[in-house]
Amino acid sequence: MKLTETVLPGVFIVEPAVFGDHRGWFMETFSDAKFKEQGIDITFVQDNQSYSAVKGTLRGLHYQLDPKAQTKLVRCTSGVIFDVAVDIRKGSPTYSKWFGIELSAENKKQLLIPKGFAHGFMTLTEDVEVQYKCDELYAPECDGGILWNDPAIGVEWPIHVAPVLSGKDEQAPLLADAHFNFVYEG
Repeated sequence: MKLTETVLPGVFIVEPAVFGDHRGWFMETFSDAKFKEQGIDITFVQDNQSYSAVKGTLRGLHYQLDPKAQTKLVRCTSGVIFDVAVDIRKGSPTYSKWFGIELSAENKKQLLIPKGFAHGFMTLTEDVEVQYKCDELYAPECDGGILWNDPAIGVEWPIHVAPVLSGKDEQAPLLADAHFNFVYEG
């Protein structure tokens, strides 16, 4: 398992070792011991899965507030997504900066997104399934979001058509108007 830190400190690309033969392949999607070897100590408590039927579906940019903030390990198990993390820790040198990566069933890459970052993805194909682990249970009272096309963030989404959004995501505030309590601790 290879972990590569991105331009956003704490956000990692995770590339599992894939072992294949004439029958197919096997991979370990998470190893507590291997993460700890890299200095990442996480206890995941919830697994989630989403399905998007339509290409151009956009989910996010979402986060959970403290004390229920979540670290997520995201992977695409069917189809292709463009996965994005945005630093929303006030005072961080990378505040409002984003990182995006294509995750697919084929490339088997994952993205580790720590607390203090908003997360979202856009489907680049039809029939997409995304699975992610969280280190904190979902808490609706701590749920928050930022508008997907906030110019202060400037995510360069790869599909240039009107995305398919939920009502909640259509109404998400701009970063400047969002309410969150994440502070950079250097």
